[in-house]
Amino acid sequence: MADYIYLLENRLSKAQRDALEKVRELARSKGLTIFLVGGAVRDLTSGSPVRDLDVVLQGNAVKLKKEIEKIGATLSGESEGTQSLFVEFPGNVRMEIGSTLSVTYPKPGKPVYKAATILDDLRRRDFTVNAMALSLNEGSYGLLMDPLNGVADIENRELRLVSNYGFIEDPVRMIRAVRLMARLGWQMDERTRGRYETGKEEGYISAMSDWQRGYETAEIFQEEDPLRVLGRLESEGWMKHLNPAVSMSKANVAELEKLREAQMQLQIHGIHAEAAAANFPLLTAKMAPKDVAALKSSFVRQGFVREIDSLEAAGKAFAAQLSGKEAATPSQAWKLLHSASPVAILWAAHHSKGAGVQNKLKSFYTDWPQARQKIPYALMQEMRITSDLPGYEELVEKLFFELMDNRLSTVEEQKAFLEPYSPPAPPPPVNLRRARGGRKEPKAGKGRKKAAAAPVEDLEVAAMESDTAEAAAQAGAPAAAASGKGAPAKKAAAKAPAPLAAKKTAAPVAAAKPVKQAPPAKKAAPLPAKKAPVKAPAKLVKAASKKASVKAAPAKKAVAAKKAPAKKPAPLKKTAAKPAKKAPPKPAAKKPLPKTAAKAGKKGR
Repeated sequence: MADYIYLLENRLSKAQRDALEKVRELARSKGLTIFLVGGAVRDLTSGSPVRDLDVVLQGNAVKLKKEIEKIGATLSGESEGTQSLFVEFPGNVRMEIGSTLSVTYPKPGKPVYKAATILDDLRRRDFTVNAMALSLNEGSYGLLMDPLNGVADIENRELRLVSNYGFIEDPVRMIRAVRLMARLGWQMDERTRGRYETGKEEGYISAMSDWQRGYETAEIFQEEDPLRVLGRLESEGWMKHLNPAVSMSKANVAELEKLREAQMQLQIHGIHAEAAAANFPLLTAKMAPKDVAALKSSFVRQGFVREIDSLEAAGKAFAAQLSGKEAATPSQAWKLLHSASPVAILWAAHHSKGAGVQNKLKSFYTDWPQARQKIPYALMQEMRITSDLPGYEELVEKLFFELMDNRLSTVEEQKAFLEPYSPPAPPPPVNLRRARGGRKEPKAGKGRKKAAAAPVEDLEVAAMESDTAEAAAQAGAPAAAASGKGAPAKKAAAKAPAPLAAKKTAAPVAAAKPVKQAPPAKKAAPLPAKKAPVKAPAKLVKAASKKASVKAAPAKKAVAAKKAPAKKPAPLKKTAAKPAKKAPPKPAAKKPLPKTAAKAGKKGR
């Protein structure tokens, strides 16, 4: 099932939607129900162009004549029998506003109408494809009513009579069937075709009224391709019943083809001109003036006659404007073309021979639209001018006109033009992430607390032990050289950390003298891990680093000291991991240190 709300909003032109909305508001204010019926619903469903709008109200529409004129409609005709008004709204919108009626036929061609519901009104119509309605009321807007399954006949592209006696009751339906088949390219279903042939043979058409004759003749001129419809009606023999003076032989076929080409060009570029008034003088070009006058007087819509008579003057006035100062620049000419009457533009495009008019129309078709391709959308994006800004469409249109007039040829000029419309840059985003220093470490489990505390104490004890070993190595190296025993000094130097060894050997080695090896001192034993001051190693490291920056160490010993202690901290961590549980290590377990090394250790502390 088609979405008719979507079709109403997208398939109708803006002028048609505006006209329909005005009539809806009027019906709502009067408390009347309103429906879109007939050919408009058929064309919406089938995808054909919607040419006219047929609307019915549950009430007498003729009584609303004054109110309809107040909402901007122009009355072009009326029918008392069917309680219908033929009106035109701005934008060449033709509309028939009627009443919901039922009908009976005491005699062929003699209808009797009575007020009825919308369903009764649909059952009185000619073909099932025209017997559908769309609600335009609040609460049921867009609801389709199709009591006779017209949608199926649209899918089959067939015309099927609502009543088996349809051609007998209203014989003008035979002419209407031919006109619709010529326009849409459809066929009658088998039963309808049989009844149509019977009606032609038995002369049902003789019961057609003069009102119907004038109405159907005017509909030929309203067709999009009147020549095709006129030719089909002539071939079926119906023009002699409608108006014998109107025929293909009386039309200026070549000029009609040129007019149709001009209409298509304007339509491609957004100007939708209704060609009915422009077609009329070309379709009656070879008719006698009295026949033309009689033809005009037979039309039900006399507003159509007024439009025919005033078209030439309106076309000449537009041609003068287009070639004058009002359209001196391309942008001015463009605005004039989109604001003038489309029918007047069509007349000027076909009839005007002036070079100024024709050159501007040619530029309108070919050159001026190319300015839209020069709009700097990338630059607008850089300047934060996007489609979600208010007034964006108006700005693009202004830019289009400036480019059309060959202005803003450089990027600098475009930037200067767009600068007032560029919004300020947004503030930088707020950083909600915490600084790394303020990040809290996850709480360790009970089993991990002891393991986390052990490395700190191990490092402190290791630093103190390496301090004493380094001092011993520095003091014992000269003594060992003098006595011939250098092994203990080398081991001590290997155990000492590289930075401290390099920093502390500079002064002692320079002042060292050969002395006898002293007996091992008891005070040189390493202190237990519990009694070792926690912050002492850090201070010693800082003091040692300051001294090392002033004095340089000997090359060979410094290199040996830097390389040696890289792998020794791990065993020291194991010995100091549990200082509280184990007794302090015995002094005898360590090798005795020379007296000078013990003194150096005290100085280091």
